[in-house]
Amino acid sequence: MPHKQLDSPSIVVLISGSGSNLQAIIDGIEAGNIAAKITAVISNKQGVQGLVRAEKHGIANYVLDHTKHTDREDYDQALKNLIDQHNPDLIILAGFMRILTDSFVQHYHGKMLNIHPSLLPKFKGLHTHRRAIEAKETEHGCSVHFVTPELDGGPIIAQRKVAIAKDDTETTLATKIQKEEHVLYPLCTKLFAEGRLLLTNSGPTLDGITIIEGGLDLTDTNEL
Repeated sequence: MPHKQLDSPSIVVLISGSGSNLQAIIDGIEAGNIAAKITAVISNKQGVQGLVRAEKHGIANYVLDHTKHTDREDYDQALKNLIDQHNPDLIILAGFMRILTDSFVQHYHGKMLNIHPSLLPKFKGLHTHRRAIEAKETEHGCSVHFVTPELDGGPIIAQRKVAIAKDDTETTLATKIQKEEHVLYPLCTKLFAEGRLLLTNSGPTLDGITIIEGGLDLTDTNEL
């Protein structure tokens, strides 16, 4: 059975940098395409563009500097406390460059999404565009997945693909992928906000149907 739509679901977005995916989701909400609200944006770094974006749109924003904490566990506990003040239905990782502790991830099981710039399970971790080119891949892309303790290893919800051209560089490929991210992440956020996307014991489901391993191919889809 499809899950009942959340009542005005709230989102907390975690960032470390420019917040371009944050902006894509803000735009989707303001255009009426995503029936949700962002209640807070939290950055682990001061002075990043993503905080400016949040401020511009009247969204509460915070800096929780990881360098001010003794260890990863201490930081994640402080982050959890700050997030939980907003009681979100969904946590969005949008370029949040922190490896999260298992206890933090488990606390938000089934309600935390991440976007990764590769066609997972290929090229987990950093420098994905360079690695795809060096591996002589013919296609590359981005993936949205539920977050689990395994880095970039959670159940894949959906992907968008691009062809790698012979003259593509790490920079040109990154530009192509970012454009796809700005479509894919709002789509997945929309599905979650509508109660259509869930993480169950058998994996992610869309409208009550289990999503196949590797996720949905949404390359040619701009609306769902």
